[in-house]
Amino acid sequence: MTITDFDPMLTDEEEALLPSDEDVAFYAEHGWYLSKKLLTDDEVDALAAATDRYYAGERHRRLPVRPPKLAYWEPAKGAVQRHNDYVHHEHDGIGAILSKRLIGAVAARLAQADEIRIFQSTLILKPPVEGEPSNIVPWHFDKHYWAASSSDRMLTAFIPFHDCDEELGTITMVDGSHRWTEVGSDDTVVRHFADRDRDQLDDMLARNAAHNDADIRKIPMVIPKGHMSFHHCRIYHGSGANVGGRPRQAISLHLQDGDNSWRPFPLSDGTLASYNHDVLVRRTEDGRPDYADPEFCPVIWRHRAQQGG
Repeated sequence: MTITDFDPMLTDEEEALLPSDEDVAFYAEHGWYLSKKLLTDDEVDALAAATDRYYAGERHRRLPVRPPKLAYWEPAKGAVQRHNDYVHHEHDGIGAILSKRLIGAVAARLAQADEIRIFQSTLILKPPVEGEPSNIVPWHFDKHYWAASSSDRMLTAFIPFHDCDEELGTITMVDGSHRWTEVGSDDTVVRHFADRDRDQLDDMLARNAAHNDADIRKIPMVIPKGHMSFHHCRIYHGSGANVGGRPRQAISLHLQDGDNSWRPFPLSDGTLASYNHDVLVRRTEDGRPDYADPEFCPVIWRHRAQQGG
């Protein structure tokens, strides 16, 4: 999507689905928000059907290079939890629904931003396989992986394709943890949770809660079909096993505000933290990765005043 075909206007029906002032205040305090019904049943069904075609091999374009930390399930990997990055870029049917302006408008209200761009999108399938270790997502927060991003207002929309609850292993938030002062961070935090020790992550959560004199209050997101949850980039979250007898299917749609940009984030060995985008996106005039590259990070919401109208 380019800005030339972007329409910033919402219908009256869409306006009614935006977070209220009370909802925005709740998000600021708690770090998460459960939306109203932002996708129709037909849109969710179309998203699921597009996903089926994606898993069957349909692509409208491919990544020009394979980033070093790319999550990309393929059938040979078997009945593990599936993660596939950049689905909004590779598949037009998926991308069209994820680019719905209403999703961007909701995110803009929560983040208090004039512009929202897609940052990344990950297609997830959690199989109903008892004891499958990949089904357990340990406690983590997303900004650790996004250390090269300048903004602390980034957020994620978790979009299930069906009613989603604890039985299916829904996403679960540690209430208010985005407001904690962090301790114990080291170079390991920039690695994906799948590449880190689960006990270390549990210990980090406990140490940070104790440092902030905070209770660890875990809130499972019970999400009806067509609704979605939004969470702050610094809130601890994870998910449990799927014991529901059917796959849990969802997309994590990571979103960035218009002020976000690449920044150098030095690690202890003198190298810089990196993100998959850094080998994909265009460069700015001074040679930095451009996280506003519309090829990979399209605008899905921009306030009308920012359009010059």
